[in-house]
Amino acid sequence: MTVERMYGVVPASKIIGEAVVNFQDENLGKIHELVIDAKEGRLAYAVLSFGGFMGMGNKLFAMPWKAFEFSNPEKKLILNVDKEKLKAAPGFDPDAKWPDFADRTWGHSIYNYYGCDPYWKL
Repeated sequence: MTVERMYGVVPASKIIGEAVVNFQDENLGKIHELVIDAKEGRLAYAVLSFGGFMGMGNKLFAMPWKAFEFSNPEKKLILNVDKEKLKAAPGFDPDAKWPDFADRTWGHSIYNYYGCDPYWKL
């Protein structure tokens, strides 16, 4: 079941904070934020919080919403990425300047890293 079919139309607060695992059932963190392209009227990125210990040292990762799946029996968001690939992924510090999400060159590299077509090309 896709994330869209599971969630349908819901407030972002229902998704923010949701736990994320991979297919090996390893904890990958949680959804920290959703980034919306207001001009296009589409969800541009889900921002995943991953790493650290007890909230310290967490890193944020912008990733395509289409990279997520939903497991209905467990009611979990699943990201088809192993921990090592996520650790090597382009990320950013939550307290530092966030990336320019409107930069399509940067966005293309993010979508490419996760093997998804950019939402603006769909």
